[in-house]
Amino acid sequence: MSPRTILACGDRRFVVGERTFLMGIVNVTPDSFSDGGAWASTAAAVDHARRLLDDGADILDIGGESTRPGAAAVDVDEERRRVLPVIEALVAHGHTNLSIDTRHAAVAADALAAGARWVNDVSAFADPAMPLACRRAEATILMHWDSVDAGITVAHDDVVSDVCAWLAQRIATGLAAGLRREQLLVDPGIGFSKSLNDTITLTNALPHLRADADVAGVVYGPSRKRFLGILSGRTEARDRDAATIGAVVYAALHGADIVRVHDVRGCVDALRVVSGLRRD
Repeated sequence: MSPRTILACGDRRFVVGERTFLMGIVNVTPDSFSDGGAWASTAAAVDHARRLLDDGADILDIGGESTRPGAAAVDVDEERRRVLPVIEALVAHGHTNLSIDTRHAAVAADALAAGARWVNDVSAFADPAMPLACRRAEATILMHWDSVDAGITVAHDDVVSDVCAWLAQRIATGLAAGLRREQLLVDPGIGFSKSLNDTITLTNALPHLRADADVAGVVYGPSRKRFLGILSGRTEARDRDAATIGAVVYAALHGADIVRVHDVRGCVDALRVVSGLRRD
């Protein structure tokens, strides 16, 4: 893809390569690893989402199913019940820069009909109906995850080659369904069945991942994850925002186009400094 690729998310336009953009996380779940269900009600989730926008989020990623290790699967009807009222309320407030974080095509289709503009599929088309559902989206994120449980570490002889090959297959599925490369982004799935060494290797390979996939950009989601606890010594997820900022800055300097985070304000400030220092 050209470094001038332009992505749309509602009324927002993102010139890929211009800077690293912020995706704010809105977990409408009772069992999130990072915030303990603080935003599980519609009202709380909407208020939190609007605060993230005030803090500088470029996109909001709204999800109704936890993907933490050991989390129970959520049925489609329950997932709809959690996320659709939040999307509808935000759209009613005039916010159109919304992404739906889901593995289920039925949820994606209903969220897009309600006003979401992107799909963030952490299973990368494991649902065979998802590629067709994503034809209505302005962009789709395909994340690498080669296990059904984020807590199971999968061994890789060459994690970069394995992730690139896996994502290439999923991209091909999307293209066959009528999606365009300039509508697709890839996410290496940091924290999902990855060892610490594989996580570090993939972080340093972000430019290679984008070039190999030949898509619009790369999304990087380190926020409050276990590998940051290992590196920083912080055992509690809620204590890892400073560590997250460190990972975000490093990723921005190593090819991340979008970072997905809980603490938007701190990361916005850090990335503004990075952008300012890199102007020349």
